[in-house]
Amino acid sequence: MDLNNTPHKRRNILTDEWVLVSPHRTKRPWQGKKDKPQQVNQVAYDQNCYLCPGNERAGGAKNPNYAGMYSFKNDFAALLESEEEKYVSGLFEAESESGVCKVICYSPNHGLTLPLMDKNAIVDVIKLWQEEYQTLGMNPNINHVQIFENKGAVMGCSNPHPHGQVWAQRSIPQEVQKKVVQQKKYWDNNNASLLGDYLKQELEAKKRIVLENESFVALVPYWAVWPFEAMIIPKRHHNSISSLTLHEVNDYAAILKALTIRYDNLFETSFPYSAGIHQAPTNGLDNSHWHMHMSFYPPLLRSAEVKKFMVGYEMFANPQRDITAEQAAQRLRDCSSTHYTKK
Repeated sequence: MDLNNTPHKRRNILTDEWVLVSPHRTKRPWQGKKDKPQQVNQVAYDQNCYLCPGNERAGGAKNPNYAGMYSFKNDFAALLESEEEKYVSGLFEAESESGVCKVICYSPNHGLTLPLMDKNAIVDVIKLWQEEYQTLGMNPNINHVQIFENKGAVMGCSNPHPHGQVWAQRSIPQEVQKKVVQQKKYWDNNNASLLGDYLKQELEAKKRIVLENESFVALVPYWAVWPFEAMIIPKRHHNSISSLTLHEVNDYAAILKALTIRYDNLFETSFPYSAGIHQAPTNGLDNSHWHMHMSFYPPLLRSAEVKKFMVGYEMFANPQRDITAEQAAQRLRDCSSTHYTKK
């Protein structure tokens, strides 16, 4: 099969779902609108920002004058700590969902994002992720800890100050549960990590690799749905970020910075995305089958203003893409390693 010219479906091995790929529709996906490079916000402190040091938050609490990172319980949390309750009435069914939602400010500098941060500062962010995962996961009422970041207004980010979130909850979410099933099935049948074996095959193929260092690989997944979707996978089998060594944490920070720089350089804009770490649930069970990974879902397709929308066929039938994973990886590989604002 000629995957670059033939409409075809690709299977997501982590969820057992499929994406329709139609490469013939866009022979040269880079020939789209060309926007002027966008200016990056350089304001280090914004008196109206509720995440800047010393400022009052929207809920009334006041931030300390933090100098590094700062985490706090979300003032408008989606989850609350509560007793477990159930409701069933015929076909109407509901269960209470309890948990803790936290906000993590990456830096006191209002104008920074991950690609503009110093690598050592990103190391500190990862260390805080490790701490939050371990601390929240020790709570017997918390069975899953989701670390994520929404970057850019188009992804629903309500504040440009560099920050991410942690939602820890009683149940295991649906997207994670799909990966539980697939990874456990493969582990039981092969006594090996599903993502570990997948990564070996990707490293041999070399078609979708964007970046690689001693400990991590950044690639466009074979089954990618979003145009420039990417995944960061550790080469060693880690169930969660908590078992990463200091050397691996440094390599993780380096590849995070390098990938997000290429994202910004692709269309010379502060590239929006939703990024999240999927790792072992904290339910006290044997989760040896889990291989942690971080996924990036960016919405931009052809330029800083031309986006990919999940509409029509995607909403009612199946995810679909035109630009292939191989083409997307090549575009990202070709981007400069120096941020466009530093040239």
